[in-house]
Amino acid sequence: MQHPPSIGIVSTGAYSPEGFLTAADIAEASGLPEWVVREKLGIERKYVGGADDQPNEMGIKAALDCLKQTDIQPEEIDVVLCTTEEWREYFLWTSGAHLAYEIGATNAWVMDVHARCATTVGAMKMAKDMMLADSEINTVLIAGGYRISDFINFRNPRTTFLWNIGSGGGAMLLRKNWPDNQVLGAHLIADGLMSKHVIVPASGTVKFPTPEAIEAGEFYFDLVEPEAMKARLNEVSMDNWVKCVDEALRKSGPKSDGSPHTRADLDFLNMVLIKPSGHREMLERLGLNEEQSVYLGHIGHTGEQDAMFVIREGLAQGRLKDGDLMAIVAAGIGYVWAAAIVRWGRQ
Repeated sequence: MQHPPSIGIVSTGAYSPEGFLTAADIAEASGLPEWVVREKLGIERKYVGGADDQPNEMGIKAALDCLKQTDIQPEEIDVVLCTTEEWREYFLWTSGAHLAYEIGATNAWVMDVHARCATTVGAMKMAKDMMLADSEINTVLIAGGYRISDFINFRNPRTTFLWNIGSGGGAMLLRKNWPDNQVLGAHLIADGLMSKHVIVPASGTVKFPTPEAIEAGEFYFDLVEPEAMKARLNEVSMDNWVKCVDEALRKSGPKSDGSPHTRADLDFLNMVLIKPSGHREMLERLGLNEEQSVYLGHIGHTGEQDAMFVIREGLAQGRLKDGDLMAIVAAGIGYVWAAAIVRWGRQ
């Protein structure tokens, strides 16, 4: 029986703007004690975009950083899956076409994809599935920028769980038959019950961002049904994350000895930035310790780009090692949970 070709991560890239806010800055702006910002919210510092840090441009910088680490030329890229968030240079615009052009991916077709902070995992699944299904697709770039920090109101205590949101860009290059960093399995779960709980009230066709709406603070994120969302998240969130991990492990196929992958095989958690208590709970549920992960409290939450920042930091700190089985775990408001399994290093 012929095995399907492997899909591997060739390289990753990341970009952070120069500007940042510290825990002390956020404490001053919000009125919360600094120790609460640091210890409860997990924010030491977060990078935020300035006037010249446009979202898709940050994605371009991350993509160029990604390509700089490999001999693969941009002309070899077959598809660009652009993950630049909806808040970008222009509305009703194909960001991926601009990104591909600017990095020289002149032979790629493009698509903008969005599942909020779960987008990278979803794009990894799409990229792998496309390469397995189409013999002419061999190299896929996932890249995008993020500047949702513009929508954070530190005076709204309903949105403290969003205060770690910052700015930056991330990129990941995947290739068919690449021997390193193999993408094994992925799984996503959606729950539309909470689809309208976290919104920017005046931001679309339901309510335009008029001067009056902006003045009233409606062009910021708000949690419009706090009790309903809190109850629902407490009921399902951790279980959905663990289910995504378990299903992604199941979809990863058997190990070399023929037995299935399980949580006991995991070596490293690549977790989207959430509050410290939630991060610790996820580690505990997966049977891992804090040395088997990286917490991005010194960078901030860069949305779906967190996965690339964790890989970069994990390698730099020596916590992500060759042979490690890594779980990339994320979630996006709406609500979507996601996990992907990657065997890091040369196989």
